[in-house]
Amino acid sequence: MGNKLYVGNLSYSVRDNDLQQHFGAYGDVQSAKVMMDRDSGRSKGFGFVEMSSDAEAKAAITGMHGQNVDGRDMVVNEARPMEPRTGGFGGGRREGGGGGYGGGNRY
Repeated sequence: MGNKLYVGNLSYSVRDNDLQQHFGAYGDVQSAKVMMDRDSGRSKGFGFVEMSSDAEAKAAITGMHGQNVDGRDMVVNEARPMEPRTGGFGGGRREGGGGGYGGGNRY
């Protein structure tokens, strides 16, 4: 088991220091980060906590999973490695695709 934890179903009011305090009861917290939306600056409702050992991470999962924090029951489990993204916008230039405005009637 790894010592990095995924923490989900967070209230939008929870911040990094809140996670640090809650998980600190189960051991030494190396880092605590609530993921924020870069456009709105609002929490995305999940984050990551890194404990200093696997034993502390297990204790934190057991102790914190399902705990109610600011009106929401947290989901806590071992973080999985990020999967490579597929689809979306591929870089580069498209052949023959100029900019401009679409057709249609103006009036």
